[in-house]
Amino acid sequence: MLERKTYLTKNLKNAKKNKNDEYYTKINDIEKELKYYKKYFENKIIYCNCDNPKESNFFKYFALNFKHLKLKKLITTHYNGGKNSYKLEIVEDINNDGKIDLNDAIKTPLQGDGDFRSEECIEILKSVDIVVTNPPFSLFREYIAQLDKYQKEFLIIGNINTISYNESFKLIKENKMWLGYNSVRHFIRPDGSSYETARTFWYTNLDIKKRHENIVLNKLYSKKDYPKYDNYDAINVNKVTEIPRNYKGFIGVPITFLEKYNPNQFEIIGKMSTTKTDDYNFGYPFLNGKKIYARIVIKTKKIESNKRN
Repeated sequence: MLERKTYLTKNLKNAKKNKNDEYYTKINDIEKELKYYKKYFENKIIYCNCDNPKESNFFKYFALNFKHLKLKKLITTHYNGGKNSYKLEIVEDINNDGKIDLNDAIKTPLQGDGDFRSEECIEILKSVDIVVTNPPFSLFREYIAQLDKYQKEFLIIGNINTISYNESFKLIKENKMWLGYNSVRHFIRPDGSSYETARTFWYTNLDIKKRHENIVLNKLYSKKDYPKYDNYDAINVNKVTEIPRNYKGFIGVPITFLEKYNPNQFEIIGKMSTTKTDDYNFGYPFLNGKKIYARIVIKTKKIESNKRN
């Protein structure tokens, strides 16, 4: 009973925030990214657990491409503002019209409001293969922690700030999560208006070709060009293309490094992104007494020769 009360209390505290946290992903952005993952969807159960089927382009994309992607099953649930919600499932051509689409969806009432943290939605989560959705940005910490707990494959959207969360960064550092191919800037609000955010990324644990491509390094290290931080023993690099190929120590690079990160080429040591220090964060980077933008601390795994053939 105590666990249920705690869950309800958290829902009430987040209810107001969630009203301002609902943004729908455009279908062209979904198509642009998901084309790289087709092989992973075959004969799999896909779960969109933050998706109102009346509005969600994720559900529409998978429903309209059910046969093309060779899906086993498609499930969607969504938070209904504290009121009873429902589950939609697509499994087969139930109306015998020769195709599988939105008209073949089976609607089943839920006992609760469809919150992804509820017991019945967690039970659904346990039964699926891959989760694909745009979760509430304000709840991303809880969301990604849940996916990790139940060891689910996923392809989800989160804003650039999520990289600094320990829950997210731990997975990135341990190569359990990485960035997809594209970023998203524009979303649709429930009232139909457009909303522009800071850069928003696709996060996934589905392997992609991109993360095995080396960054071409052409720069050589020198003390003059690569000063060290005042508060941490690492050199500062302002652009990914300026990473020196022959430096053996720790290197601070912009967060955008993660878009090109190859775990076979580099090791992630930690981050410099907040004043608080812990096992993952070493404090904001300071250079000549001035605080600069957040950095990812890395180390090159294989030092390249000073000479090029």
